[in-house]
Amino acid sequence: MKSFTTSKNSITSIAIGGFDGMHLAHQKLFSYLDEHGAIVAIETGYANLTPKSNRQKYSTLPIFYYPLEEIKHLSGEAFVKLLLEEFPNLQKIVVGYDFCFGKNRMYNTNSLKELFGGEVVVVAEVTVDDVAIHSRTIREYLRDGNIARANKFLGKAYTLTGYMIAGQGIGKEQFVPTINIEVLDFLIPKEGIYATKTTIKNIEYNSVSFIGHRVSTDGNFAIETHIIDQNIDFDGGNIEIKFFERLRDNQKYENLDELKQQILEDIKNAKKILQNAIN
Repeated sequence: MKSFTTSKNSITSIAIGGFDGMHLAHQKLFSYLDEHGAIVAIETGYANLTPKSNRQKYSTLPIFYYPLEEIKHLSGEAFVKLLLEEFPNLQKIVVGYDFCFGKNRMYNTNSLKELFGGEVVVVAEVTVDDVAIHSRTIREYLRDGNIARANKFLGKAYTLTGYMIAGQGIGKEQFVPTINIEVLDFLIPKEGIYATKTTIKNIEYNSVSFIGHRVSTDGNFAIETHIIDQNIDFDGGNIEIKFFERLRDNQKYENLDELKQQILEDIKNAKKILQNAIN
């Protein structure tokens, strides 16, 4: 992975966009960059698939971030001038077919071709099963719990990152131990039980993860993950969860024995799914 300190003077091509999700359509744009290419991510404040610097996980190209609030007032001419000041050896700009820029988004790809003296590559709409790939569409799939569809558009498993927090403590004592996770900035998929992979201290484990209100116990909202067939001595820190398939809805059980039996069934089902899961 290139350093964040990559000199802007060395950059000869850039791809411009929001790039939340770093999904298949975004990767298509990046494929047009040369060996001295870079990604210019416009920060809108709404990114929640790959918020902030999480985008860097999905590209070896350097990424430079520009807050929309600081550039949205610019005229088309001023925007291009800024790019040339930031990247003095810029020769190529890559954008999507629906790219707009400048004050009130009044400039488009044709404007960019007129204002920029170098090469402008406009990438056509990218589709999966005749459906256009957009971050907003992926968000809808995740909110609906349609992980398989979201992953197909992303070109990878949907991943969120959080950190360990204290839980109820009854899982370890009465059924299966779970790690409770606090997640910030990321879009949380629909409530339910998921087949997942959890990374702790750079080691990835098969897991079952719960998202939702603990309706069978204290009623509080939680994100919990159980590491399958492993005893993990983990005393805190960052945790990454990759989602592969939604197993079932969040349900209320009349007693803890019923809940335990269901969790064991979830673990068995998750094992089958994760045998062939591709990150």
